[in-house]
Amino acid sequence: MMAAAFPLSTAAPPSPPLVLRRSAAAAYSPSSPFELYRNHRRPARRVHCAASASAAARRRDACCALRPPAAARGGAAAAQGQAGAAPHGGAGEGSLWMVFLATAVAVCGSFEFGTCVGYSAPAQAGIVNDFGLSNSEYGVFGSVLTIGAMIGALTSGRLADSLGRKTTMGLAAIIGIVGWFTIYFANGATMLYLGRVLLGYCTGVLSYVVPVFISEIAPKDLRGGLASSNQLFICSGCSAAYIIGALLSWRSLVLVGLVPCAFLLVGLLFIPESPRWLVSASGTFLGCFLTGLSFYFKAQGVYAQLVPTLALYGISIFSIEIKAIAGSLVTLVSWIGSFAISYSFNFLMDWNSAGTFFLFSAASLVTVLFVARLVPETKGKALEEIQESFT
Repeated sequence: MMAAAFPLSTAAPPSPPLVLRRSAAAAYSPSSPFELYRNHRRPARRVHCAASASAAARRRDACCALRPPAAARGGAAAAQGQAGAAPHGGAGEGSLWMVFLATAVAVCGSFEFGTCVGYSAPAQAGIVNDFGLSNSEYGVFGSVLTIGAMIGALTSGRLADSLGRKTTMGLAAIIGIVGWFTIYFANGATMLYLGRVLLGYCTGVLSYVVPVFISEIAPKDLRGGLASSNQLFICSGCSAAYIIGALLSWRSLVLVGLVPCAFLLVGLLFIPESPRWLVSASGTFLGCFLTGLSFYFKAQGVYAQLVPTLALYGISIFSIEIKAIAGSLVTLVSWIGSFAISYSFNFLMDWNSAGTFFLFSAASLVTVLFVARLVPETKGKALEEIQESFT
């Protein structure tokens, strides 16, 4: 009687335990800020049973017993369908376009950085002739930029954390505009130096906040390419200053330097603030709320195009607790090195021109060895994983 009532319990040994390779929650847990927009394209992995082929019927019965009711399955499928249809309706593409737009606006600051650095070389002949500066006096004009940049580096981290990335970039652009106009209307060496210091402060702030902003808004699979655009536009701005400076006077070249600042100020009106900064500034509760809200929008398909402005973004290798101090310190050390090189370059060239570049080559070789031995690889890792690798 018992065998007839429970045939599976006597006909064969019980089915082996089910192995869940990945839960549905794990399938949708984002490993980077924009993973929650891409994970819906990956179907949830099915439950796999570790059993032999002869027990296929019993596995199917066991799997059927574990399935949720049909109504629950239908609701989950509908929610997943809505989530999957959202990007193809424009949310995923819209979020990426916003990333590209925000990056394009931010690198206007990088272009301004390069323009400030490259201004002194093509303007040297005109300024020396108009104001009668000696080579040492003009050397001060060229190198005093790094003094302002050091001050900007010291304050950039605190400003970026207290005011926000957008506001800090806008403030730096305004200071840059004031610096350019100070140089344009200069009637002596003092005003030239003052304008150059203001430009240095602008570049010192931008040299920190622009790459931080880009790293915060970029998904991990695009972070490397987007972050490299910062250096690309720095070099482009420097090259543009050299090329245009060969055709224009030093005062006209000042007007060219104002263009990136104007584009940066206007562009900041059309891009959102870094959500990672919003979360760090407002606290953990707001971070949990935004995360839950982003999942809700994704499941419902309602205003999904706004989710990128609320999602959590990655950040650099420094944790949020030390990011301002560490980032400012790194930028400060960089500008100290720039000042040392720019001030001593002429003396080194007088000493030995070939030896100067051998010295630079040796420093580059030490950098290569340092990176190869001590710097961990960050490719394909979420920024939280990168931070954990340093702890």
